[in-house]
Amino acid sequence: MSVYVVGHKSPDTDSVTAAIAYAELMKAKGEDYIPCINGDPNPETKMVLEKFGAATPTKLSDATGKKIALVDHSDLAQAPDNLSAGEVVAIVDHHKIGDVTTNNPIFFCAMPVGCTGTVLKVLYDLDGVAIKPNVAGMMMAAILSDTVNFKSPTCTDADKKAVAELKKISGVTDTDGLFMEMLKAKSAVAGVPPMALLDRDYKDFDMKGKKVGVGQLELATLDQVAPMRDALLGAMKEKKAGGRHSVLLMLTDVVKEGTDLMVLSDEPAIIESAFNGKLQNNSMWIAGMMSRKKQTIPNLQKAFGC
Repeated sequence: MSVYVVGHKSPDTDSVTAAIAYAELMKAKGEDYIPCINGDPNPETKMVLEKFGAATPTKLSDATGKKIALVDHSDLAQAPDNLSAGEVVAIVDHHKIGDVTTNNPIFFCAMPVGCTGTVLKVLYDLDGVAIKPNVAGMMMAAILSDTVNFKSPTCTDADKKAVAELKKISGVTDTDGLFMEMLKAKSAVAGVPPMALLDRDYKDFDMKGKKVGVGQLELATLDQVAPMRDALLGAMKEKKAGGRHSVLLMLTDVVKEGTDLMVLSDEPAIIESAFNGKLQNNSMWIAGMMSRKKQTIPNLQKAFGC
């Protein structure tokens, strides 16, 4: 029976390329693993897939009756629908351990690094499996994306080592140039509907029984979204009306290395306490904030008493 490898909803470059890379690793070991995508690829991911000659994986949003390998997440809210009606057989991740449970022992590998691509590089090395050049390129692109070209506090020496080795395998000579090409695609906002921008990199989290959504847009400059702030706020209101306690949107300025955090919340004081700031017109600037995983979610969990 085939195993379907899938990343989280609102798929990013790491979740998509990790599905491809893990499926390739397992195929090399004689297993039938199929890479999938849980949603539509964002502009950066489309660019990376095209650049390295890979097709967009098969869409999978319902796990009913399927064997599933999760990559880049282990949270039910981010997983395919009806996960309990399928069978999770493996998890490869770099986030905190989520709330996915299994009835049987599974392969589980999570490491405190900046990207699932780095974890997969370790697994390839452990199994002695050669990485195809185009797969190496996609894994490297994912690491550059997730670590914001090594600027993110999530970045580790293991990520830098993986990129150095994947660079040789892929034949890419200019990783800075690749990152800027990716950033140009990722930060393109002109003509994109506000809800599509909010959903581009969005995740829901359970904060002690309260549903909190956090999206992130990585931008070359905040001026890119200045004309559409009201429209983005409107999309956040629509998202919040779906039963969420809070909806946050991180407008991350990659050059200035900080985030303009837009907030809608039933209890804004909790959000203010999480980041030791004061909201003005539903937003506050947080210098140095680059990572949702390491800087935003842990602070929120502490403020909500998780």
